[in-house]
Amino acid sequence: MKIFSAEQIRACDAYTIHASGISSAELMDRAAAKCAESITGHFAKETLFVVLCGTGNNGGDGLALARILHQQGYGVKAFQLAISETMTPDCALNLERLKQLDSSLVDSVAVDTFITDIPENIIIIDAIFGTGLSRPLDGWTANFVKHINELHNCKISIDIPSGMPADTLPYESAAILTANETLSFQFYKRSFLHGETGKYAGNIHLLDIGLDPSFINATQTNYQIIDKEVVGGLYQPRKQFSHKGTYGTALLIGGSYGMMGAISLSVQGALRAGAGKVKSLVPECGYDIIQSLAPEAMCMTSGSNYIETISNWETADAVGIGPGMEKSQKTGEAIEAFLDEYKRPLVIDAGALNIIAERNELLHKIPPDSILTPHPKEFERLFGKTANSMMRLEHARTQAMRYNVVIVLKDRYTAIVTPEGECWYNTNGNAGLASGGSGDVLTGIITGLLVQNYTSVQAAMLGVYLHGLSADLALEKQSMESMLAGDIITHLGMAFKSLI
Repeated sequence: MKIFSAEQIRACDAYTIHASGISSAELMDRAAAKCAESITGHFAKETLFVVLCGTGNNGGDGLALARILHQQGYGVKAFQLAISETMTPDCALNLERLKQLDSSLVDSVAVDTFITDIPENIIIIDAIFGTGLSRPLDGWTANFVKHINELHNCKISIDIPSGMPADTLPYESAAILTANETLSFQFYKRSFLHGETGKYAGNIHLLDIGLDPSFINATQTNYQIIDKEVVGGLYQPRKQFSHKGTYGTALLIGGSYGMMGAISLSVQGALRAGAGKVKSLVPECGYDIIQSLAPEAMCMTSGSNYIETISNWETADAVGIGPGMEKSQKTGEAIEAFLDEYKRPLVIDAGALNIIAERNELLHKIPPDSILTPHPKEFERLFGKTANSMMRLEHARTQAMRYNVVIVLKDRYTAIVTPEGECWYNTNGNAGLASGGSGDVLTGIITGLLVQNYTSVQAAMLGVYLHGLSADLALEKQSMESMLAGDIITHLGMAFKSLI
């Protein structure tokens, strides 16, 4: 699924209007009807609504929605803020339609005035500002939004929460309406997928309003969503006539005294991801741990309490390195010597990333198409600090192209950035993943896929999607607080089955 900028969405609207032979007002009615369908499907007929409208097209959406809700028997009242002396034509048309239906259904809110005493059982629908907003809110409109945020009512935003930019991140104290639910037309906005602004959108519901598919297919964007359709095109089902050699040999390297759990989780992740054979290279202190926790894997040792040399990689089809790895001098030297010789794509995580960050010249030795899986702090150590998460992602795109690598930038919505500069956001998963070890499992899953003839980009995309889906399946039995990294491994089989 593509992610378009606000300008591209406006162009898509215009193309749809022209190609379909409909008016802009008819498209607005279509969008409002979809909103009404979503709302009435979740709220009983006794529910009361207040619709806050602006003077632009988002306000027109709200006025049209108020009309439809009233016609369907819901109690509704619209309030139009006097933001501008003029309205867009479609907003003016829908104001007139609502007044003709019943003039008491809408009131005007004068500048510097506020709506007070809204009972908490009333649902507030936000249609004040949409994606056409080009600057932060200030003055009365900013104070109005802040006032609404102080109310305890459930709030639903139409297309985008008022005050939120679609394509950028605002300054920290910007006035943005905090919604419980956002009904977004056809597409995710990039700002929904970053923590600084995504927290304002609440639960996001995409409404198909019938925008022209030929425009969508023909319009280029560097930003997309990994969804089930995309993953279905990547997944390679197991062949009936095959053997363990068909599915490759994965080597997982890592661990140190007191941190053997990390590499153990990676090994188990690779096994569950379907690698034909899995080997591990760990310090001697971890031998019994690996053999006990993952008897299906072979285990080799190097050093006593941390990795001192890296060997046996010649017989592996892919290598994952870093989980639980100590930043010792000898381990750093071992990684440097390994990168001098190893020329195939590998997966680099955790301790290995931190070692490379301290020996920055090693970035140039990373084999092409390797997969780096940093969380934000690890990314910062590798490539430098940025002002916000969207700038960090743009910086990741630059670095992926510069070093010809795939970067899996872990976050609430993990992003896979390709050497061509494409960015794929993953939207499944939940906050249960915010626990120690979940990233180590991901490293194992991606490595396990990489040995099975998936390209680096495919292994990263499929691995991240399965990782998040496994957490969602685990949530059916666990709470987000109680979820462990091992629960992800346990539910990986169910995640695979859902792809068939």
